[in-house]
Amino acid sequence: MSTPPPDSSSPSQTQRTAEAKAAFEASLRSVGANYESDLRDRARNLHDNNTALYKQEDDVRRATENLSKQNDQLGKLADQARDGLKEIGDVQNWAELIERDLLVIEETVRLAEEREEDRK
Repeated sequence: MSTPPPDSSSPSQTQRTAEAKAAFEASLRSVGANYESDLRDRARNLHDNNTALYKQEDDVRRATENLSKQNDQLGKLADQARDGLKEIGDVQNWAELIERDLLVIEETVRLAEEREEDRK
């Protein structure tokens, strides 16, 4: 058996392949580093904003609780105003009844006075 003669271009081909592989890996590392840097910045930003978001959430919760209390107070005030208006309406009805009664009494007195004058 005979071995094929050594190819004189083989070492340079191997070297070019190794260089291409090294260049490709370097390119991948560079792209990866760019993405890694951007992702790290985003992660840092998210972490930094997390505290602010929790504070804002607490502020919104407190504001909601305060609004709920104010809503209850305004509801009570509206109920009191409604009751007051109802009482005013009741007083007005009562006054109208008294006025009608007084008109009846006034008419009765007038008629009684007319009869008294007619008798004289």
